[in-house]
Amino acid sequence: MHVHILGICGTFMGSLAVLAKELGHQVTGSDANVYPPMSTQLEAQGIELIEGFDPSQLKPAPDIIIVGNAMTRGNPCVEYMLEQGLRYTSGPQWLSEHLLQDKWVLAVAGTHGKTTTATMLAWLLEYAKMEPGFLIGGVPKNFDRSARVGGSPFFVIEADEYDTAFFDKRSKFVHYRPRTVILNNLEFDHADIFDDLAAIQRQFHHLVRIVPANGQVILPAEEPSLEQVLEQGCWTPVVRASISEKDINVIVDGVQWQARLLNADGSRFEVLHEGEAAGVVSWGMTGRHSVNNGLMALIAARHVGVQIEHGIEALSNFGGVKRRMELIGEIESIKVYDDFAHHPTAIETTLQGVRAQVGDAPVIAIIEPRSNTMRMGMHRQQLAASATQADKVYWYQPEGLDWSLDDVISASNVPAVLATDTEQIISEVCSEAEPGSHIVIMSNGGFGGIHTRMVQALQSKYANGG
Repeated sequence: MHVHILGICGTFMGSLAVLAKELGHQVTGSDANVYPPMSTQLEAQGIELIEGFDPSQLKPAPDIIIVGNAMTRGNPCVEYMLEQGLRYTSGPQWLSEHLLQDKWVLAVAGTHGKTTTATMLAWLLEYAKMEPGFLIGGVPKNFDRSARVGGSPFFVIEADEYDTAFFDKRSKFVHYRPRTVILNNLEFDHADIFDDLAAIQRQFHHLVRIVPANGQVILPAEEPSLEQVLEQGCWTPVVRASISEKDINVIVDGVQWQARLLNADGSRFEVLHEGEAAGVVSWGMTGRHSVNNGLMALIAARHVGVQIEHGIEALSNFGGVKRRMELIGEIESIKVYDDFAHHPTAIETTLQGVRAQVGDAPVIAIIEPRSNTMRMGMHRQQLAASATQADKVYWYQPEGLDWSLDDVISASNVPAVLATDTEQIISEVCSEAEPGSHIVIMSNGGFGGIHTRMVQALQSKYANGG
């Protein structure tokens, strides 16, 4: 079957393309913007990429067109597809029909941490030699791809609440019919498709409604937004977990699992089940959010048979995910990181983790607020406070942002700079970064290749004598 994917370089659609290829289909696809790491992965899989949406790419007609949720009416390929009566479907629907039907699906949902937690969970099952299939919205370092069919009934999927397609406005995750579900957290996001938090909670409840009674719903304790979802009705056993500080071991009613921080930065923590110590995770991740992600993954893996001691050992060997606090360069003890954070909470927790790890070392944050929700001005009041753990912040005003970041700059409690040119950012950061500095670049897009250019500029600076 010839499968053609419109919007193939999105994190979900790119992973779907890898699965379709592995299932034996001829796979081609197109997108407006093609950039690594997804474009590199697709090319390595032998998948033909087409830049742009000229309808000629649909001649002769493929057997099926999978339409990404970024595609809208007015797109030349979409209009041609509809006019010619070509066969089409959404990515989640195609996945459900062609792969997930007979699988034990382990789904990871939530506003933050889906990619990292799903990667951890897939790695835990892999480490236990369970050969899971998976689809992850990023490129895991412990695997050579973001998706695979797998060799067992178990399939781990990053379960996104974003809508399915222009012709199917349900959240993607309702197509997956999971048996094990992680609900990591829940905040208002995706203002382009949801009016308020309650609208997102309704979609999460649609997900909870389809989890069978012999399944499991896993969530952090004391998450009011998620508890409100469960109050709408839940027919599945619920497992709750929490995080406590070092030397504190308080068992909260209804909380079966606990992570007790042994290092303040989250790099070491003890896992407790029903108050009994199960082992210690010592890994390269930092931040309370990472500890939460790891604990959620451990519980989900245990639900499908992974012994907790094996899971702890696997987490201690976890390599992370590309673009999730990924160290992409170190020049004269100056470290440059690439991070996907694009929501105030994600920015805040990421920088808190960095600060806990590096102590008083200089931290420079470079942030591009480019998500659809950010473009609409949502969360603008929280942005300044989200970056207070940095010593200095460069806020980049991208094209298409309909409001000015001036108010964010003026509200900042740390030195902040408004920039409209990435060359300006690179030049200024290179001038002020000193050995021992940590440069954290945050964006959910390509950001004009600033990551690589920053590393190259630093290399050039020190090659010429600093």
